[in-house]
Amino acid sequence: MTAPRLPGTLVTFEGPGGVGKSTIVTLVADLLNADGVAVHAAVQPSRAPLGDLARHGTDTYRGMALACLCAADRHHQLATEILPALAEGKLVLCDRYVASSLVLQGIDDIPLDVVWALNHGAYRPDLVVALSAAPADVEDRLHARGGHSRFERTPGNSLRETHGYQAATTFLHEQGWPVHVVDCADNPQITGGTIIDLIRPILTESPACP
Repeated sequence: MTAPRLPGTLVTFEGPGGVGKSTIVTLVADLLNADGVAVHAAVQPSRAPLGDLARHGTDTYRGMALACLCAADRHHQLATEILPALAEGKLVLCDRYVASSLVLQGIDDIPLDVVWALNHGAYRPDLVVALSAAPADVEDRLHARGGHSRFERTPGNSLRETHGYQAATTFLHEQGWPVHVVDCADNPQITGGTIIDLIRPILTESPACP
């Protein structure tokens, strides 16, 4: 059964590590806050104990163990943070969501349908922003800031993630999730402005039917 739609708006940001998700989420949040929009910024894995295990444990946990850990953290964060914010009518901007699990757990050889089943019941976003850039550019950014996880430290990861996100966003679109691919400009302000133009019409709409 599909969960009823809540008054708030959920926008998720996906894309390979190093593409600039955190920078763009912060920029979009700041610009919308300045316009008086009630924004709640979230990140996955979360900052809760479960999320910290997933975030800092990619060298320890692999395969199904990591897939279950990430899914458990997502379900917990939805219940305790994201859904309450949506119930209050806030705009929730989430840095990573289900597509990231489809991609990263896929790299760990967990079948897509298994990851999808583990995330059954996850609230459908009002917009999935799939950030895209040339794998070589993403790789350069990763080298500049350093890898945050086992995945990001693996040679050739940017290309694998790029292909993975193409497949994951196609799959989510087929499931009825509203996916919009946004090419990351060299100037984050331009990318942020493009995304805000996508968000504003959603904020003026009534909550979607289940």
